[in-house]
Amino acid sequence: MPQQVCLGATMTCSFGVAPSSLIVLPQNRVLTSKMPAANIMDNKPIVNIPPFGLCSSMANPQVAATTNAALGVLTPMPCVPATVTPWAPGSPTVLIGGVPALTNNCTLNCKWGGVISLDTAGQVQVVVP
Repeated sequence: MPQQVCLGATMTCSFGVAPSSLIVLPQNRVLTSKMPAANIMDNKPIVNIPPFGLCSSMANPQVAATTNAALGVLTPMPCVPATVTPWAPGSPTVLIGGVPALTNNCTLNCKWGGVISLDTAGQVQVVVP
């Protein structure tokens, strides 16, 4: 069963070298596990999607240029996410701020060919003895 995603969820990009944490601003005023809950429009580069270290996609103009300058040796460059579409598919039944909620089975496409997926939903349950 899909889990609601919130601030602090961990993500990876298929062309990135490091994981990153989702940033969810509290603008929708909905919390889950005392953290701001995400919807499918939390897809803005840098604002919601921080860099994934280095990018190795040849569709990225910086990577292509430096690889060409290195005589064809793949040369990863700093990641600057280029996400323009919403996360998909989103929750079919739960809305946050009038938009489908982001669940841990969603993916996000980067303009440079990478697929961003959620590794954890960000929800942490603390058991107090």
